[in-house]
Amino acid sequence: MKKMTNSTKLAKMFSVSPARGMEAVIKAQLISAILNRIEKDGITHAEIAQRCGLPRSAVTGILSGSLQKVTIDRVLKMVEAVGLVADVRVRKAA
Repeated sequence: MKKMTNSTKLAKMFSVSPARGMEAVIKAQLISAILNRIEKDGITHAEIAQRCGLPRSAVTGILSGSLQKVTIDRVLKMVEAVGLVADVRVRKAA
């Protein structure tokens, strides 16, 4: 029996493709890391916006959970703006 991943479960629950489910999980993980860094270092949304070149309103929207129309590119810019580096692993499907 094939084990379902979190992204596969999410995709099935919202009737989207597995790729879209994986994208949502990746965004959530990256945003969680950003939020942890903000809490640890006391970085403001305005500072992040200035560092990554996004409007402050976009930064605030992304960090408050609004993932509609949010690209991985924007989230990765924010990852860099708080001094983090994203690391991606790819493995063979089960």
